[in-house]
Amino acid sequence: MEEIFDYNEQKEESSFDLKAEIYKYLTHWKWLLFSCLLGLTIAYLYNRYTLPKYRSESTLMILSESEGNVSGVLDGASGSLLKLEDNSLENQIVNLKSKRLVKKVIDDLDFNISYFVEGNVITPEVYKNSPVKINFRTADSIVNTSYLNVLISPKSNTQFDLSIGEKQLGSYGFGENIEIENLKFSIESNSAQVKNSNPVHIVVRPVADVAQEYILNSMIYPKGKGMDILTLQTTNNVSDKGEDFLNNLMYQFNFDGVKDKRQVAAKTTEFIQNRLENITVDLDSVETNLADFKKNNQFMDVNAGAGQFMDQRLSAEQELFNIETQLSIINSIKEDIQAESEYEILPENVGVESSNVSNAITNYNQLLLERQSLLSSSTTANPVVKDIENQISSVRKSLQQNIETAIRNLNIEKAGLSQRENLATSKFSTFPGMEKGIRNIERQQQIKEQLYLFLLQRREEAAIAFAVTSPVAKVIDSAYTYPSPISPQPWLILLGGFIIGLIIPILIIFVKNFLDTKVHHKVDLNPLIKEVPFMGEVPRIGQDQSDVIQLNDRSPLAESFRILRTNLAYLIQKKDKGVADIIFVTSTVKGEGKTFVSYNLARTLATTNKRVLLIGADIRNPKLHRYTSATIGAREKGLSDYLYDYEVTKEDIISKTNDEGIAVNVILSGPIPPNPAELLMNDRMENLIETCKPEYDYIIVDTAPTMIVTDTLLISQQADYTLYVTRADYTEKNLLQFPKDLKKQGKLKGLAVILNDVDYSKFSYGAQYGYSYGYGYGYGADEESRLQRLKKRLFTKSK
Repeated sequence: MEEIFDYNEQKEESSFDLKAEIYKYLTHWKWLLFSCLLGLTIAYLYNRYTLPKYRSESTLMILSESEGNVSGVLDGASGSLLKLEDNSLENQIVNLKSKRLVKKVIDDLDFNISYFVEGNVITPEVYKNSPVKINFRTADSIVNTSYLNVLISPKSNTQFDLSIGEKQLGSYGFGENIEIENLKFSIESNSAQVKNSNPVHIVVRPVADVAQEYILNSMIYPKGKGMDILTLQTTNNVSDKGEDFLNNLMYQFNFDGVKDKRQVAAKTTEFIQNRLENITVDLDSVETNLADFKKNNQFMDVNAGAGQFMDQRLSAEQELFNIETQLSIINSIKEDIQAESEYEILPENVGVESSNVSNAITNYNQLLLERQSLLSSSTTANPVVKDIENQISSVRKSLQQNIETAIRNLNIEKAGLSQRENLATSKFSTFPGMEKGIRNIERQQQIKEQLYLFLLQRREEAAIAFAVTSPVAKVIDSAYTYPSPISPQPWLILLGGFIIGLIIPILIIFVKNFLDTKVHHKVDLNPLIKEVPFMGEVPRIGQDQSDVIQLNDRSPLAESFRILRTNLAYLIQKKDKGVADIIFVTSTVKGEGKTFVSYNLARTLATTNKRVLLIGADIRNPKLHRYTSATIGAREKGLSDYLYDYEVTKEDIISKTNDEGIAVNVILSGPIPPNPAELLMNDRMENLIETCKPEYDYIIVDTAPTMIVTDTLLISQQADYTLYVTRADYTEKNLLQFPKDLKKQGKLKGLAVILNDVDYSKFSYGAQYGYSYGYGYGYGADEESRLQRLKKRLFTKSK
């Protein structure tokens, strides 16, 4: 399709052409396809040879004190270590994920020792069915902090080769003692056919490192609305290993809780037993004194007539008894605190009625147990331990103050009751003096007896609590493993491989295009052709194609120049038909093909029986002689001779050529002068054009590049029209502003632009702009099917 230009109205075009951008990527479809296939292949191999990871899960319920107390005798006891009221669920999660507890699990299950059997491609871990097993004879404390990686290569059922890395250590027998550095061990066979097994890697790592790895791969979070159920999850390449880890973790957690409870019960039992021994001695002494008093004083009963005063005194005595009991217990606790060290657990639930003292003892024991738990995995220099020790000292001082306060309060009550008792006793002044003595002894006896019975009861309760210590947690679901691995996810990996394989070449193409500053096709000329008419495109010439059009030529090159000729007819608004149209052909820099365009345009116009004169006005760098058969002989002159020598006429410099049947008159540039700008400034150039106008239909002037030299601008006003040549893959985009400025300044007349050397195989311009050059269009070419044309187009693109 031929293009029509209108100077008065130019349609505004968008600077962004989506279709052109898409074609930039589609031209590299082979690389895109290859990259996608490569990404899919890598993703498939990753899925095929990556060891899958499985998720194991279990469910654990944390029991409150009331739920765990199965004996029913400790309902009123306080100070349980694992009550939800005192220890939140978050604390239990921290305990379950503590390094101390996880290290116990790793050590108990020997997870610091791993066995890997070499395969053809990968080396998977075997858990319970390893063909060999390592038995250490070194202390566990050393093994648990050591690292060892050995390769066992069975040679027979009794012999194997041992190596570390690339170093071969020798051959050994199964069961033979081996020593490497500070580790002593032996390798045992677990299979009768061990000689047929593949080499086995035995990896021993520090327990702390393995524990940290399991902590990072595990999750513990609440489940349900009751806030007493925990879900435990872990991921592992071996599902059985993950299940054993979770089951053992729950066991160790429960075991620790029961152990802490039993510590409190044992300490309470020890305290009560010591007090019982002291009370027994005191009770024997009181009973002996009572017997001696009755014997010496011939004791007799109190007269029933003193019953009224007796009741008052008895009431006061009963209250005094209770106070004495409390004083005895609190004083015993006070003595125990003073006798014991600062970090000894105190007895609980021994009958102290003062809530401040009882609560202080409970808090004190809880802090001591927490300190013991931290010291099992840390030292006293740990800031957390220091903080807890400060809390223990503070609570201990508070406990001592509470005990002193309770003693003072009891003594005050005791003084009041004693005064009341004395008042009642004074009423018995007529009673024998021995009555008072016997009552004092009997009261001491009753106090000791009741205290003895009370301690016996508490001792039995503590013994029962120790024997039937309830668990702190209940396993709802034992560990189980989901059948599908959580990684790798095959379809997701394949999709990711495809996307990455597609994105990488797109990014490379994008960066390449982004950094590309060259003109490649018509779209890149948009900033220029919005203000300057676009004449057409000239296709790239193949190595086996001629760069000069011929008569009746059907090549894409000839078709492109025919379109230029047609568009030129719309551009030229001839007023005087008796003179030639002066057409200058120029460019920004050299190498853009202005001489090539000038020569072939002249030949194209000549094929329509037009009289055409082609002038090589680029006298600094003449190229026209490469295309035409005209040469400058000894007696022939060129343009530079004409401009310099006024005796040279136009007939002396015009060469009549008839290359391949196309007649074009040519004026070659001539010898390169030392002062080309000065020659072009004289009136000889204008005189030459004016004298040639009546004799020709078109005068085409091949001029010098406008940016490099001023030659073209010196004679530009002599032109009727100026064809500005740009070259695909050569002209810089930032140079397109230069011809626009020249037009705005009026230095170039009738400016129109041509795009030369376009590679259509890269951009599929036939589809983009609705036209295509070549292949016999309109010249009776053989009919081809759509499939044949498609095959031919793809084959051409691949070249």
